[in-house]
Amino acid sequence: MEFLSLLFLLATGIHWLNTQSQRKRTALLAEQLRPYQIEKHMEQLTGAYMRALGEGDAERQQQVLQLQEAAEQQLASEFQSLAQGFAKLPAPLTRAFKVSLPYVDQLSPKTTFDMRRMLEVHAQGIERAVNNLQGLSPKARAFRMMGEMFLMQHSCHWFCRSKAIASARMVAQHQTRYEQALEAASAETRQAYFSVVQG
Repeated sequence: MEFLSLLFLLATGIHWLNTQSQRKRTALLAEQLRPYQIEKHMEQLTGAYMRALGEGDAERQQQVLQLQEAAEQQLASEFQSLAQGFAKLPAPLTRAFKVSLPYVDQLSPKTTFDMRRMLEVHAQGIERAVNNLQGLSPKARAFRMMGEMFLMQHSCHWFCRSKAIASARMVAQHQTRYEQALEAASAETRQAYFSVVQG
């Protein structure tokens, strides 16, 4: 019985420490996001892309997508600024946990990844998609943009909470699995992303 009580106390302590750490990371990211309208742009673009992709008339689809150019440019610019601002923060504050255990980063740095590098990966991915240097069709480009945006949002939720929660939120919000977002992002983004996560 005493062993079970100790286990319960240990689990409660770990949960409390995790919650405190998550709150700090969430507050940090919220503070960095405050000057920007990144979430608003993403919401607008996601809705527009879904409308366009559901449009049977190719001309109408093209019109809807063309109307999003200003929001796309603003998103790319603001996210680049966010990544640059976040890069100035000290390393201990910007570590995201691969394993949701308190102080695990002090036991092994490989149990974390640097969110500063991750935001730079996403900033470059979004910029590549907006500039469409690969010359993707409007439909393929819309899928690419959604993949880049959803993967970036997943990374932000992972930083604040955990990978499992980030993946569950993506399914709930966008009916998209983590693997689908990875596949929709560019090969350059995937390569850089895995380099940060695995590095």
